[in-house]
Amino acid sequence: MPRKPLFLLASFVLLAGCHQNASPIPSRSASAANTFTIRGQVVSTDTTRITLDGEQVPGFMEAMTMDYKLADPSVVSELHPGDRITAKVLADKQGDSFENVRLKDIVVIAQARPDYKPPVSYHVPTTGDLVPNFKLLNQSGQTIHLDQFKGKVVLMTFIYTRCQLADFCPRMSHNFASIDKALAANPALYKQTHLISVSFDPTYDTPKVLRSYGGAYTGNYTNEKFLHWDFAAPPEKELPAMTQFFNVGVTPGDSKSLTHSLSTVLINKDGKIVDWYPTNEWKPEDVLAAIKKSAA
Repeated sequence: MPRKPLFLLASFVLLAGCHQNASPIPSRSASAANTFTIRGQVVSTDTTRITLDGEQVPGFMEAMTMDYKLADPSVVSELHPGDRITAKVLADKQGDSFENVRLKDIVVIAQARPDYKPPVSYHVPTTGDLVPNFKLLNQSGQTIHLDQFKGKVVLMTFIYTRCQLADFCPRMSHNFASIDKALAANPALYKQTHLISVSFDPTYDTPKVLRSYGGAYTGNYTNEKFLHWDFAAPPEKELPAMTQFFNVGVTPGDSKSLTHSLSTVLINKDGKIVDWYPTNEWKPEDVLAAIKKSAA
């Protein structure tokens, strides 16, 4: 049986699949399986499990070091003590506790051994980085370039319209809707800013799909003119360059879903990065304050 590959992705802070039904390995209570996302450092490995110094997993456990069974033991040869990983935790709910805890979909985000060069290099967005002039096809079927927004403060995030996990793409879009509304209340600031939601699913997220999705989040539906907030996707052949620059990891999930990380970036009027938000924990009011500061 061929070994399933592990993907080495630089500086993934958060990774999760945008689908609600995981496919856990059979267990005595598979119907009660819960799925969480964990990040940590590999302490040791054996043939079927690893010991992980894991960070806190909300709703599951505090930060601690513990042993985890591997859903696919064949990946153990790709893991080494000192590697930092993200993974899905599958756990069966038994009353008030969890049993049969195992890891799957392991992603190495920092490798302890320097003898392996990853096939893909991900850039970590840093304050002062000049953003490349990526081109996108927006909800109106028009090609836009990031350079055309120089002179404005741009807030950009990455989503895909079929995402079903409320804390990921929908949360980003709701946050953007709040910020867009707040900016509209200040006409002078509104003219100095622009929002862009970038889909990393260009095959499905056509202009028609993006127009419907965007209109729903602005609340104007078919009457939306998209003068301040674009919903757009890069050409499929240019997608890897854009996701790698903004450190967005995307891998196929189940039922045409995508497992992905998050990336929201604030770009100043000169086209340079001001702030990067790699998780879903940022608050609209904090980002709005950063926008106002950049615009000033």
